Amino acid sequence: MDVNLVTVLAVLAVAVSQTSETLFPGAFNCCTKISDEIPKGILRRVERFEIQKADGLCHLEAVILYIEGRKFCVSPRIRKVKKWMKKNKHRIPRKKPHGSKQRRIRIIKRKGKKQ
Repeated sequence: MDVNLVTVLAVLAVAVSQTSETLFPGAFNCCTKISDEIPKGILRRVERFEIQKADGLCHLEAVILYIEGRKFCVSPRIRKVKKWMKKNKHRIPRKKPHGSKQRRIRIIKRKGKKQ
């Protein structure tokens, strides 16, 4: 009986967490810790960013940087980040698509067949 109760409680907890994330997506996307340093290489690879205000559900000011599906929370007071955000206010650097270069095809001319 104890195993069944634990199983039911575990399933119920998963269901509640999934439902609450669906109903309140912003509530589970807050940064709880921020970094005070960031390498330039990270800033070059940022796909998009968001600014987290210290009001509402999130109690910490942060800049959320998204890189390859991962998020990094950094302080908005970092001079490098401020400068980068000002520069990329309307334009977020994207990975440049690799254009397919035309390969030169070398045509070998064959001499006529001897009959």
